[in-house]
Amino acid sequence: MEAFDNYQTPLSSRYASKEMAHLFSPANRFYTWRTLWLNLAIAERELGLPISDEAIEQMKNNLRLTPEQFEIAAQEEKKRRHDVMAHVHTFGTVAPAAAGIIHLGATSCYVTDNADLIFLRTGLTYLVRSLGVLISRLSAFAQRYRDLPTLGFTHFQPAQLTTVGKRATLWIQELLWDLRNIQRARDDLGFRGVKGTTGTQASFLALFDGDHEKVEALDKIVTELSGFNYAYPVTSQTYSRKVDIDVLAPLASLGATAHKIATDIRLLANLKEMEEPFESTQIGSSAMAYKRNPMRCERVCSLSRHLMVLHQNALMTSSVQWFERTLDDSANRRITLPEAFLTADIILSTLQNVSEGLVVYPKVIARRIAQELPFMATENIIMAMVKAGGDRQEAHEKVRVLSHEAAHQVKQLGLENDLIDRVRNDPYFDPIKSQLDALLDPASFIGRAPEQVDAFLKDWVTPALATEELQEAITKSRKVELSV
Repeated sequence: MEAFDNYQTPLSSRYASKEMAHLFSPANRFYTWRTLWLNLAIAERELGLPISDEAIEQMKNNLRLTPEQFEIAAQEEKKRRHDVMAHVHTFGTVAPAAAGIIHLGATSCYVTDNADLIFLRTGLTYLVRSLGVLISRLSAFAQRYRDLPTLGFTHFQPAQLTTVGKRATLWIQELLWDLRNIQRARDDLGFRGVKGTTGTQASFLALFDGDHEKVEALDKIVTELSGFNYAYPVTSQTYSRKVDIDVLAPLASLGATAHKIATDIRLLANLKEMEEPFESTQIGSSAMAYKRNPMRCERVCSLSRHLMVLHQNALMTSSVQWFERTLDDSANRRITLPEAFLTADIILSTLQNVSEGLVVYPKVIARRIAQELPFMATENIIMAMVKAGGDRQEAHEKVRVLSHEAAHQVKQLGLENDLIDRVRNDPYFDPIKSQLDALLDPASFIGRAPEQVDAFLKDWVTPALATEELQEAITKSRKVELSV
């Protein structure tokens, strides 16, 4: 069965989780179709249509396709040029007692659209769980480095200090928003239900001899049997393709978050302050043996761009659905929907791998701080001189001159920043020389960063991850990590 259990794309065949690859596999798709046909038959029998127990049992016992049935379905589709009818006939070969009632009153979108909604909801559930695990990993990282000072950057130019942990909370906060948005999209999903060829339920009204209550009951029973709380109140032949927009939008937003996180790590790797995991036998370059390329984060950026643009397909497809439907949505959606979920799945698993092996180099970080901190400390030096009885303007001028001299050393001569040595050697600053070490302590420049990390993790992350669903996913992932 393995040959029929994988959605064959370059993405899924190598990187996607087994559960996500299986979700969009032919084996699961056609299993879901057969389950929907079974649910329809059960509901129709319950409401009085003459469907035998034997028909129901044969359907129940043959929900999964064998390799031989895949071959039969392929031949039927080649002959009929219609995938749904090919599978109706194939199902009938193993459930002959039900052959005459399979798909009774339904249109193709009864199975294709309802199956897609099942896949979307399940796929979103998988992503919610993966996001929870990733957030928990990065939260542990943020807690560990909550008070490690590091140079902040605005415009990728040196700015005030922050901490390694505080920077990680910026990543986590965006992931929390992605978690919220994906949960909302999942919980908002409805079922197409039993609506007929143009959404009027005319075929089912005919089946039940004009009994509107039975048609409404049929829609409700099938919806509940399929695991949904509600069906969309009105549809055309399809469920509105605007639903696909609502589903892919938070995935595209996740792509933006992932790209930002991976880019930050790539830039920090260039600065040699932080690195993604790098195996002992890993090769960074075929030519430059010394290289340690951030290939995981580069992969995340590459796939994130793909994920972000897939949302455009959903927007354009929804906008061109004429009246009750056109079929030009089909081929596009068969690619776009699986690819979006497979791509998001790979991005999250790759980021989890990165987060579990991030390497921080405190001494490199400290050296860079030492190169920039003297300039940042000048205001503190001026204030200390004033407190010691000095003149503010005179102190400012002294610091300005020494700063320009130090800048010349750095920019023109390529030497280290020697501003503090110049301050120590200038008799003017004798009153505060004993305070210089304290004035230059990086910890005094990080503000409330450690406290912000603590409060954020306690007040925002812990409640978001407290659901039974996410706690189970996090616990399971830890067991897997320990077993490796």
